[in-house]
Amino acid sequence: MTQVQLHQLQKQLWNIANTLRGKMGADEFRDYILGFIFFKYLSEKAVNFANELLDGEEISFLELDEHNTEHVPYIEEIKKHAIDETGYALTPKQLFHSLAERGRAGEFILDDLTATLKAIEQSTLGAESADDFANLFEDLDLNSTKLGNTANDRNELVARVLSHLDDIDFDISNSESDVLGDAYEYLIGEFASGAGKKAGEFYTPQSVSTLLAKIVTQGKDRLRSVYDPTCGSGSLLLRVKREVKDVDMIYGQEMNRTTYNLARMNMILHDVHFAKFDIKQEDTLIRPQHLDKRFDAVVANPPFSAKWSADPLFLQDERFSSYGKLAPSSKADMAFVQHMLHHLDDNGTMAVVFPHGVLFRGSSEGVIRQYLIEQMNVIDTIIGLPANIFYGTSIPTCILVLKKDREHKDNILFIDASNEFEKQKTQNKLLPEHLDNIIAAFENRQNIEKYAKVATLQEVKDNDFNLNIPRYVDTFEAEAEIDLDLIAKQLQALEVESQKTDTVIAEFCKELGIDSPFAEVK
Repeated sequence: MTQVQLHQLQKQLWNIANTLRGKMGADEFRDYILGFIFFKYLSEKAVNFANELLDGEEISFLELDEHNTEHVPYIEEIKKHAIDETGYALTPKQLFHSLAERGRAGEFILDDLTATLKAIEQSTLGAESADDFANLFEDLDLNSTKLGNTANDRNELVARVLSHLDDIDFDISNSESDVLGDAYEYLIGEFASGAGKKAGEFYTPQSVSTLLAKIVTQGKDRLRSVYDPTCGSGSLLLRVKREVKDVDMIYGQEMNRTTYNLARMNMILHDVHFAKFDIKQEDTLIRPQHLDKRFDAVVANPPFSAKWSADPLFLQDERFSSYGKLAPSSKADMAFVQHMLHHLDDNGTMAVVFPHGVLFRGSSEGVIRQYLIEQMNVIDTIIGLPANIFYGTSIPTCILVLKKDREHKDNILFIDASNEFEKQKTQNKLLPEHLDNIIAAFENRQNIEKYAKVATLQEVKDNDFNLNIPRYVDTFEAEAEIDLDLIAKQLQALEVESQKTDTVIAEFCKELGIDSPFAEVK
């Protein structure tokens, strides 16, 4: 599929999504359309898998009839293999195409659709994939009045959406492309652009995801593991996977239940086998789910300056105990840094996005920052990003790159890429050439005038461990010198012209027999 065709597909899906908008907000009709697309993907994958098993038989999966006693053994055998291999099972009458056809014919399909989505989840009970499919479709409430005031209205709307989706070929059998995955990412991004502040809960702009992914995969063609403690929709994890040939295992944690479901769907839809990802739903700082694990790569875009408990009991937690201080309850940024660093393997790389405050705020955050630099020496690079590149906030941000086993132990690299963007409508965007500049500076690690500075640890210490980028990268642009003599002459000329104008006005006033607003002109 060409880029033009992919773009047409994306627009087509977006138009179908807007069929559902009605009285719903962006985050609500997002859940329906992405859920239906995911169901179509599961159906098409089930058909392809079943037909491979039926190869050599004189019947296809769609032709199997559950009421035909001769067909039942085929269906049961396919189900058993499907659960082992794909993690779930569907019968022919439960397929997306079957339900779409019935809806197109005017049948009432809502009850059977609800039962089918539940059956997908239940087919995994007792299987290795059970956790990955549990309650996966819980946000698709087909009885919601937001879909229509009556059951028939809701059925008509859902049937129309399924029919439109049924006409699209996602080409999932083509292992050389990821058309559906690209389209899914496009939709998530479009929903994020309309979700305001909520967007930050589930999506990191693709350009930033790409930058983080390139940083943590530098010099590597495969990873044993990658972890995101605030994984949202999982897009950042998937972007890391794209940057290398393979990732053995993907780990993530997400607090929001709906977003957690979206992340699991996103993994499966991008053809990540259920045995190769482990996404958990819990508050990462309060109830970490992977505490005993260490990862090759750690990436994150945590909620900026979020609140957390900062309970003194956390000083006994292995993630925080050695620092002697906890991040303030009003700003959890440093708590996320400590949590992620705990999970980072000795030869791993961590790249995380934060507001600039983590670079210079004092009090307990200053103590933690000094410990990271002076005692642990893990801060490798600071990258300043442009303002207004994230959905829901216009503040400028930065990327912290941390490594436990640093090659450059006597310095910290500062990159000021705050002016590297293209303004697009209401959002600024990092373009590929901007990413190339940042990555080149990161890899070459050299001083670049007004852009990058390799600062010694002594310089950082002399600055009281303040990492604010302008302290190291001088971007000051001297203004052009002003010729005061020339300005004086210009003012004198203006004064002469002003006096001439006053004289003309005074003459007009005299002719009109009225007092001049100026003193008598002689």
